[in-house]
Amino acid sequence: MERTEREMQHAAAVREMFSGIASRYDLLNHLLSLNIDKRWRRRVRNKLSDILRDPNAIVLDVACGTGDLTIELANDTSAKVVGTDFCRPMLEIAAEKAVAIPFFEGDAMNLSFASDTFDAVTIAFGLRNLSNFADGLTELFRILKPGGKLVILEFSSPTIPGFRSLFSFYFSRVLPRIGGVVSGSRGAYEYLPDSVSKFPDQSSLASLMSNTGFGSVEFENLTGGIAAIHVGVK
Repeated sequence: MERTEREMQHAAAVREMFSGIASRYDLLNHLLSLNIDKRWRRRVRNKLSDILRDPNAIVLDVACGTGDLTIELANDTSAKVVGTDFCRPMLEIAAEKAVAIPFFEGDAMNLSFASDTFDAVTIAFGLRNLSNFADGLTELFRILKPGGKLVILEFSSPTIPGFRSLFSFYFSRVLPRIGGVVSGSRGAYEYLPDSVSKFPDQSSLASLMSNTGFGSVEFENLTGGIAAIHVGVK
């Protein structure tokens, strides 16, 4: 699909940013989330347990980064699991961590896979980085088989008032400082809360998925709404 100049510039900036923090990305993910992110990925896996047991199924992890979710999905799984990302330094780390999993370099906004290819598609902490959320969902819809399932894991809007204020302070004030010191790129960790603030909340994302054509759309809040898992079926 055709993208605007602004969208192309956004994609280039995001790719450059993640390339710069790739070597510290895993460490900071686990450190800054107190390892809760691992539990969230297991929840994604549980949403796809029936598909992952099918030896004929093919599952694609989009915007896979360093491969943490891809590896979780592929662990003790009968289905074929593959990963794709447009940031080569992140993919290189993913390939080192899991030599048996195929990883492909590709842009989530314009994937090279044929339509109706995958039984399930996942995207974890990647949808909000796309230059156009609606077009990104359309592309994920395209590559799913009819009846295929999309599972999105993404930061969202905390639902508990007191906790919301506390998390907002941590996310906008504390996290960028720690992330900047460890990664050497404070800008990347200032981008994180900024991108989350511009991302649709739980209900808005569910509506966007329905408008794209997904059915049976539902979401589950995680850790008081810090993150959420959205599921939809083509």
